[in-house]
Amino acid sequence: MKTNILFAAAEAVPFLKTGGLADVAGALPRYIDKDRYDVRIVIPLYSVIGGEKREGMQFIGSFYMQFQGKDNYVGILEKEANGVTYYFIDNQDYFTSDKPYLDMPGDLGRFGFFCKAALSALPTIGFRPDVIHCNDWQTGLIPVYLRNGFEANPFYRGIKTVMTIHNLKFQGIWNKKDISAVCGLPLELFTPDKLEFNGDGNLFKGGLVYADAITTVSPTYANEICTTYYGEGLHGLMSARYQSLSGILNGIDTDDFDPLHDSFIPCHYNAGSFRSKKKINKAALQKRFGLAEDPKAMVIGIVSRLTEQKGFDLVGEIMDRLCGDYVQIACLGTGESRFEDMFRYFAGKYPGKVSAQLTYNEGLARLIYAGSDAFLMPSRFEPCGLSQLISLRYGTAPIVHETGGLKDTVVPLNEYTGEGTGFSFADFRGDVLLSTVRYAEKIFFDKKRMWNRMIEAGMRQDFSWNESAVAYEKLYDSLLK
Repeated sequence: MKTNILFAAAEAVPFLKTGGLADVAGALPRYIDKDRYDVRIVIPLYSVIGGEKREGMQFIGSFYMQFQGKDNYVGILEKEANGVTYYFIDNQDYFTSDKPYLDMPGDLGRFGFFCKAALSALPTIGFRPDVIHCNDWQTGLIPVYLRNGFEANPFYRGIKTVMTIHNLKFQGIWNKKDISAVCGLPLELFTPDKLEFNGDGNLFKGGLVYADAITTVSPTYANEICTTYYGEGLHGLMSARYQSLSGILNGIDTDDFDPLHDSFIPCHYNAGSFRSKKKINKAALQKRFGLAEDPKAMVIGIVSRLTEQKGFDLVGEIMDRLCGDYVQIACLGTGESRFEDMFRYFAGKYPGKVSAQLTYNEGLARLIYAGSDAFLMPSRFEPCGLSQLISLRYGTAPIVHETGGLKDTVVPLNEYTGEGTGFSFADFRGDVLLSTVRYAEKIFFDKKRMWNRMIEAGMRQDFSWNESAVAYEKLYDSLLK
């Protein structure tokens, strides 16, 4: 008999994506062994999910649920995508808006409702999960509700929960009286060993306290969040639950991110042909971004949210000195206005050398991955990171800060052994970043054979979901023994 797994998330591709969580939620369930596990996904039916994404959705039932002191309609729709069954929780009051996240205070009601509705819907859809796999704070109340009310019903008794931390910085913190009133939780749950956090209530903490197992998205980040610096105020809880905590590295969809078949890039290549073909993509990138069409210049790509977490304060420190080198910089992304303005300034100051597209476009992102020589990712912290995995796949050498998943996935070049897949720095300072970039330049310009061997080694790494899926399967099995 198969083990039933319900994957609960605030977003999932192919229906909605604002960040890496959607990639994980849409990809991981596809790689779990279908002969042994029946994995399904539940997400909210936001009004922004429209058009062809709604085509083929089947209405499978509805009911009314008490929430915020009144009966609320809960509709359930179903659709299969990429071989996986998706369930959608429908309520126009909570899920009608032009974006999936409302910020404070709207998200409290929105995701409190989603958590309770996802559990309440299970008898209606006729799917009793053995494990509910929750993701980030938006699903943090699922383990809380399950252990404080739902388990009184024999249908729910024995269901295990996994809580995955994609980014501990975002926790869902509100006044505890507001959480109690909106979500119907008794105030006695708001104690330091449960949901209380610095005098407020914390939805993510609730999930982390009540979940049977906790995972995060890289082994190094699992260790980091037990420290004061990275633990975002929850390092004590993480340390206390360390025996239940594991770091399982994210993967990427290697069928989608494949330079040999990528429809977004002008010239296809693989680890055996990049030496002759990657330069065609580089020329297209330079032309598209208005950079000087110089095949010998070292092109450094950036695809990122432009925030302090991503290390762009360091980038700002070194840009003038970096632009004195024989390099070009192609940046794609949006974020904090100060960093958008920073890139506008440097693009104006160094035309043909710095170009920034302050938007997001998947085709341009793929062109940067395929056409750049190096990829800059100096994140202050990075739970896993996907961009460095994609850049490795596309033969673009990552330059990263040694933190979280960046440390776990990028092997710094060792000139003496020839081992390595990129470049990294440990001391989070601008001067150290600059020296690391210049070391990469030295290898690129002066030791091309070593550079090419490094690129080939990176392209041959396996960062598919296969290995990660096996680790999750072992985790599910261990919970059910």
